[in-house]
Amino acid sequence: MRRDVFQAIADPTRRAIILLIASQAMTPNAIAEHFDISRQAVSKHLRILTECELVKQEHTGREIYYQLEINKMKQVDKWLEQFRKLWESRFNELDKVLLTMKNKKK
Repeated sequence: MRRDVFQAIADPTRRAIILLIASQAMTPNAIAEHFDISRQAVSKHLRILTECELVKQEHTGREIYYQLEINKMKQVDKWLEQFRKLWESRFNELDKVLLTMKNKKK
């Protein structure tokens, strides 16, 4: 079953893993140290993130390092952009209303 990016980021543990490896590549054991779940559960989350291409594996000797796939995160950002514009528009309208109310009080 092929999952998409949004299914992957729907889970809070996977979002936490993404935040954790955003700054540096980490082994599954190093990632697991940050969570109160089993190493197997972390591996399952990493597998889902890998299937969705949000993280990629890099083999260094016998170790596997997981790192964030920035280009795939752009897909999420692109989808959020439409909402960002909507929110900015609404905040600008709210600013106008508040300014009008403030000027009426003077």
